Amino acid sequence: MASDAKKILLVEDEKAIRDAVAAYLEREGYWVRSVGDGQSAVEEFEKHTFDLVILDLMLPKLSGERVCRAIRDTSDVPIIMLTAKGEVEDRIIGLELGADDYLIKPFSPRELVARVRALLRRVRAESEPQLEVLDFGELVIDISGHKVTVGGKEIDLTASEFKLLTTLARYPGRVYTRMELVEKVLGYDFEGYERTIDSHVKNLRAKLGDDPRDPTWLYTVHGVGYRFEAPEKPADDADAEDK
Repeated sequence: MASDAKKILLVEDEKAIRDAVAAYLEREGYWVRSVGDGQSAVEEFEKHTFDLVILDLMLPKLSGERVCRAIRDTSDVPIIMLTAKGEVEDRIIGLELGADDYLIKPFSPRELVARVRALLRRVRAESEPQLEVLDFGELVIDISGHKVTVGGKEIDLTASEFKLLTTLARYPGRVYTRMELVEKVLGYDFEGYERTIDSHVKNLRAKLGDDPRDPTWLYTVHGVGYRFEAPEKPADDADAEDK
């Protein structure tokens, strides 16, 4: 295994699935640590630095939800959730917890590898210097530093939340459909589940302190999607600039 291989933590309680997925990932050149329960997952995550986590939702000892929360308490590492549940509301549980992607069982290991590759590619692109700062007064988005502050306080965002915010904020006033945001933020069709964007927007609003009933930045365009608005500067500030 190459010394620069991306490190993946695979958490899956079904041994047959765990072994098959690990084999596919290792064949693609990834370094894989596999565990079969939630408690072991937390312990392994504390021991090693991982580039991505594949996390089953239904786990013994400690649930996937609790493992995800434990990881998100200390890290914004990309997380792909695996779930056997088919209802839409169940599908977005992982996203609301901070996961970046999800896959419903049964799935093809080849598709999972493709998801891993796409998510790591997106994270790498986001980490490349862009030398750009979007300053909206109270809200400042430092793209090159991958940092967002509200009122001078830094806000901890996941990779997907940061990408969503910067996508919207680059073009204030432009309305993006949910499908456009799925493609721009997640990097591929994502099986057409446009509701995933709603979950990311909900999380983003909560972290920014943006009230959906009286928004400052993130506006819902009913039946279409979302837009970002740059609040107008107070009149006294505008007058000061004219002098």
